[in-house]
Amino acid sequence: MKKKLLPVAVFLILLVSFYSCQTVTNVAAELSPELVQRVSQGLQAVGVSEDVAEAIARSGVDIGLVLARNTFEEITPEGEYFLGRAVAATILTRFSLQTDMPELTVYLNQIAHALVVNSLRPELFNGYRVAILNTDEINAFATPGGHIFLTRGLIQSATSEDTLAAIIAHEIAHIQLAHGFEAIRNSRVNQAFAQAAFDVGSAAAGYDLAGITETFGVSVEVLVDTMISGYSRQQEFDADALAMSLLALAGYNPFALIEVLQALERNQPGRAGGFNATHPSPSDRIANARTIIGNFDVPDTRSYRVARYNAVMR
Repeated sequence: MKKKLLPVAVFLILLVSFYSCQTVTNVAAELSPELVQRVSQGLQAVGVSEDVAEAIARSGVDIGLVLARNTFEEITPEGEYFLGRAVAATILTRFSLQTDMPELTVYLNQIAHALVVNSLRPELFNGYRVAILNTDEINAFATPGGHIFLTRGLIQSATSEDTLAAIIAHEIAHIQLAHGFEAIRNSRVNQAFAQAAFDVGSAAAGYDLAGITETFGVSVEVLVDTMISGYSRQQEFDADALAMSLLALAGYNPFALIEVLQALERNQPGRAGGFNATHPSPSDRIANARTIIGNFDVPDTRSYRVARYNAVMR
């Protein structure tokens, strides 16, 4: 069944696809204040506020040019954020937010801020934000713009603040390593964009929102599926390695990541779906993490965090 997607998400992806099928020269020629104004006006016509519409228009053009060049090195923080927000909006059509745990949500965000402060990317356009998904499924998602979603089931698998930090650090690593963009570039989503743009070329030129929304709905779904489940085995290993580094820099015990993986191995042995459908097996990740855990020499200070962990989790 086709889902009804948010106009903001659909229109942003329209811009990506429209520009990704042009040559770099043609795209550069199209970048103009007039184009941004037309796109902004189209967004306002479907109920987006003027300031948000202008920001999305600018970032959409930016992302389109980046995709046309087949590189993500030049994407702006603003473009990254709005692409991530479109993905986050679609994730929230599949899961609901856990809204009755405000103290835990604040606690998770404080952990995230401690993890990024000494990293190579301590700041994003709208920061790193952690939210809880209301499901017992064990999984986690991270978008390029800094949106981090942890399921209630995954949080319940943690046994300490350090293991919670390990879960969050792994998702931060995906963001900082730009794995979402790599998944888009290496998947069939670019072909889907190109075909959709070809099918509605005349509509795109005139910004026929009704026709564009219908045609690009499938492309948005492909993009979201790729970004939340398209990470390769090596990308997961790389995210684990960076996560252990982030843990060490923040004073957490890097071995906490292995503890999380051991808990996942116990709780989901051979189970299909959820976390096991989107990650290498915990045993493979444990073996890989053990090969590099010796690179970190951090004093064990976990006992200092027991009281506050217990207070929040209670």
